[in-house]
Order: sequence, then structure tokens, then C-alpha cells
Amino acid sequence: MTLPAHPAPRVLSVGADTEHRFSKPPRVSIRLLEGLGVDGDAHCGPTVQHRSRVARDPSQPNLRQVHLLQTELFAEVAARGHRLAPGDLGENVSTTGVDLLSLPVGTLLGLGDDAEVRLTGLRNPCWQIDRFSDGLLPLMVPRNAEGRVLRKAGVMAIVVRSGEVRPGDPIRVVLPPPPHLPLAVV
Repeated sequence: MTLPAHPAPRVLSVGADTEHRFSKPPRVSIRLLEGLGVDGDAHCGPTVQHRSRVARDPSQPNLRQVHLLQTELFAEVAARGHRLAPGDLGENVSTTGVDLLSLPVGTLLGLGDDAEVRLTGLRNPCWQIDRFSDGLLPLMVPRNAEGRVLRKAGVMAIVVRSGEVRPGDPIRVVLPPPPHLPLAVV
């Protein structure tokens, strides 16, 4: 018996925006800057850049420098009438072939030849998702059989090694030493 081939983990698309807008336009490439985020992106910086977090405490460390989203989500929401494309949910890196949501805190992802990010947690989807596509928010935060909220709007990371990232680049996954802690909202 032959098992179906799983795609090798890779970058499907990259995006950045100099303005604080919901979606990020696709780019040919992005440059990740160690300790800062995506060069030229509105969320780049060593301290929080998300408006709501800046309003609460602008001195907090930026644990949300890079937003990654697995594109396998697109087919799931399409079955419920929502069309998504890379960058639509504000992600900087759209991936395929890796279950980002199942990875533990501290996982290193090598992106392309040089860049490396460390996962810090889950993106907490907000009301703006429904403004983008009415009724999409409940699909991003369903409850499992035990009643626990699942967050599907991607993962957040910090840049630990600078480098260029392009569509088609391979993704290398390096798990942290045990014990593995599940991703939580950052």
C-alpha cells in the first residue's frame, strides 16, 4: 500500500505592510530582522507595535514580530463559504505542509537559507475578522468536544536570525527540549 505523499513544509507566500491595516499585500520577498520582525512592516520593533497593546503598555516586549498562518485553513473555511488568500488575515508568512498550531512554544522554524523564528504563541483573532468576511470569526475560535476554545488564526514568533524569505522556501522545524508546552495566546 502506498501512503499519500505529504508536501514538504514550505513558504507559500510572504507579505508586509508599512501601515496598520488588516490584510498584508503579498511581496516577492521579505527580510526578517533579528529581534525586530519584518523589515518595513508596521509591526516591526523590539517592543509591542499592535495598537491595542501599545495603548495598554508600550514597553512590553514584542512577542508578535512575525505572524505565520498555515494555508490548509483556507480549504477548511472555503467549505463554509469564506474565501481566503495569502495575506488576507494579516500574516507575514503563509505556510503549507506544517501544522503550526500543534507545535510547542519555543519551536524554531528555519525559513529559507538563513532566517529563523521562534514561536511565542497563538494569535488571538479579533472582531476585525468578521469585518473582513462576515461570520468568519466563529470559525477561527471554535470549541472542541471538551468546550475548550481553539484558536486557528495562526501563530506568532520572534526573529532569532535575520534573512530573506521568499515563496517556495523550505521550512525546517526544530522542536525545543522537553517538556513541550502548548502554544497559548500572546
